[in-house]
Order: sequence, then structure tokens, then C-alpha cells
Amino acid sequence: MIRGYKKRYIATATTTAVKAGTGVLHSIVVTETAAGTITVNDDLGIVAVLKASIVEGTYLFDVDCVGKIEVVTAAASKLTVSYD
Repeated sequence: MIRGYKKRYIATATTTAVKAGTGVLHSIVVTETAAGTITVNDDLGIVAVLKASIVEGTYLFDVDCVGKIEVVTAAASKLTVSYD
């Protein structure tokens, strides 16, 4: 069975509220890096950190997030977050 994930595109150095409420972080697709970390948080703390030196590609997580999914980009990397 294929799940229909929602997607959120981010292209600036900012804090983005991807999802309010509990959900699943499926993946992050990095299409352009800007030498800044990418941090994913939920209400319990840090879920994942992609280093500033990350290569472009798809990073799978499939992890439960409690209370929210929030992405903090320290530079203007271009990425798409897939979540449910």
C-alpha cells in the first residue's frame, strides 16, 4: 500500500511549521544546499539534524513526531519535506 504524503517546499533560512499536531516525518529531499544545517524538531526536542555539508539527495526517516513537525533551515537550502 502506498501512502499519500503531504509535501512542504522550503527555500529560505527560516523556521517552518510543517505540521501542527502529531504526525510522521517521511523524508526530506534536498535539491540544493546552502552550507547550513537543517534541523527537524517536535514537541519532545530534536528529531533529526542534517549537517551543513549534506549532499543533495533523499533522506528517509519514517519517524513519529509528537505535537508538531518543525524544520529550521540555517541557510537558504532548497528542500521538500514529506509528512503525514
